[in-house]
Amino acid sequence: MKKHSADERTVPAREGRAEVRERASRFLAFAYPVSNAGEAAPAVARLKRQYHDATHVAFAWKIGVGDTAARRSSDAGEPSGTAGKPIAAAIESGAVSDVLVAVVRYFGGTKLGTGGLSRAYREAAEQAIAAAGRRTVRETSLVVVTCPYERLGALKKLVRPPQVTLAGESFEAGAPPVVRLEVFRSLLPALLAALEEARLSYEVLGSQ
Repeated sequence: MKKHSADERTVPAREGRAEVRERASRFLAFAYPVSNAGEAAPAVARLKRQYHDATHVAFAWKIGVGDTAARRSSDAGEPSGTAGKPIAAAIESGAVSDVLVAVVRYFGGTKLGTGGLSRAYREAAEQAIAAAGRRTVRETSLVVVTCPYERLGALKKLVRPPQVTLAGESFEAGAPPVVRLEVFRSLLPALLAALEEARLSYEVLGSQ
C-alpha cells in the first residue's frame, strides 16, 4: 500500500507573532493553530478587544487541505483586496493548514497605497507563520483486530509504517490476542479488505 499525501497536512506547531513597520504604520501579526472555523472567530474577537485602539484587525484562515479546505478572509475596512487577500496568500505560500493569521494595524499617518498595504500585510503574515513553526499531522483511523496466536505473523505482515503502524497489543490468558493498528484514513478500505480476506475479526474505533 502506498503512502497518500492526502492523509498528511502541515499545521502550525504553536502560536507565532511578528511585527512589521512601514512608514510609521505598525503591523502586528499573529498566527494561531485552529482545528475548526468556530475557533477562529473568538480569536479574532480577542485581538479586537486587546487592541481596541488599532486602526484595523484583518485576518484570513484555512481549515483542511485540498478541494475540501474551508477558507475565509477579511480586509477589516482596508481597501478591497489589500489585507485579507495578502494574508491568505501568505498562508498558501507557507503551505500550512488549520491556521488563523490576524494582522493588527496601527496607522502611522502616512498612506501606503494599495501596493504598500498588500506587501506589508503579506510580509507580517509570512513572518508570523514562520515564527509559529510547522508540524505534520496525519488523518488516521484505529482498527482493533482479534487474532488467534497462530495467525499473528500473517497479521503483522500488514504493518507497513508509516501507512499502517502497530499501536498496541493485548494478551490475556484464555483469550486470543488483540492487536491495535493505526492506518492512514485513505488506506482504511484496503486494510479492512485484507482483514476480511484473512477472516479476522476487527472493529474500527474511529479517526485519530
